[in-house]
Amino acid sequence: MISFARLLIRRIALLIALLATVFVVVDLLPGSTARAVLGRDATPERVAAKERELGLDRPLPQRFWDWISGVATGDFGRTTRGRPINELLADKFPPTLLLGGLALAVTVVVSLLLGLWWAQRPVRPLQPATTIAAAIPEFVVATLLILVFALGAGWLPAVTITDRSGFPASPDMLVLPVLALAIPQIGWNTRVVRAAMVDAAQASHVESAVLDGIPARSVLLRHVLPFALPTIVASFATTVGMVLGGSLVVETIFNYPGLGAVLAGSVADRDVAVVASVVALSGAVIMCVLAVADGIRTWSLRGVR
Repeated sequence: MISFARLLIRRIALLIALLATVFVVVDLLPGSTARAVLGRDATPERVAAKERELGLDRPLPQRFWDWISGVATGDFGRTTRGRPINELLADKFPPTLLLGGLALAVTVVVSLLLGLWWAQRPVRPLQPATTIAAAIPEFVVATLLILVFALGAGWLPAVTITDRSGFPASPDMLVLPVLALAIPQIGWNTRVVRAAMVDAAQASHVESAVLDGIPARSVLLRHVLPFALPTIVASFATTVGMVLGGSLVVETIFNYPGLGAVLAGSVADRDVAVVASVVALSGAVIMCVLAVADGIRTWSLRGVR
């Protein structure tokens, strides 16, 4: 329990350091936040007044402290255009969570099936395919999917249209974005699952189970998988961060109504509070998933001792 608490504190400190870095980087971007809000024709007097209104005339450390103090109480502040950031995140984060959750589910199911199948084969029939899939960035996969299935075959839409709820108007609009996120992660995780299963199968107790005549399926599920599970879970937990990061790019390509457009607009406006809020929310989700993964790994190791 003490080690888990230390790990959690370390991750929180890392997230705070990352948020401070975001503040510095966005502040160093060229241009003026106030002018981005007011427009190019705004007079210097109006720009200066807007900067005072937004608190941009204060030192950066003070602005960061004021913002993160509000986050600690659940208040992410307001955008430079006056909208509550909490309201903005409440509108845009659920669609991103849906997209990322579906991509993660597809990744977990397909990677486990392919990895388990591959681990039982003496040859490596999937090695070239998984290597290529893992190496191609999400935006390249998204472009190829649009060219083949949207523009070429005409089977699936290339652009997302939302309904009144703010979610995609039809399920088929999720197919290409989900595949664009899942394919690279399937390539990587399939290799991890296969390697973990092969390593676990070399343990002495597995050989004893085979010699005792235990069916191959029981050996795989009861004697190999528990030892491979910590590595597999750690890989899937890491995938959550990759999926969330990739979704911000994929959403822009497919005009998906999530945090991707919010982040792009906030960077253009140099709205550091929105950028940091998106990073903070994504980081909190990733930390929760990592905590669950740590629990599963602890339970798995305890169960096989």
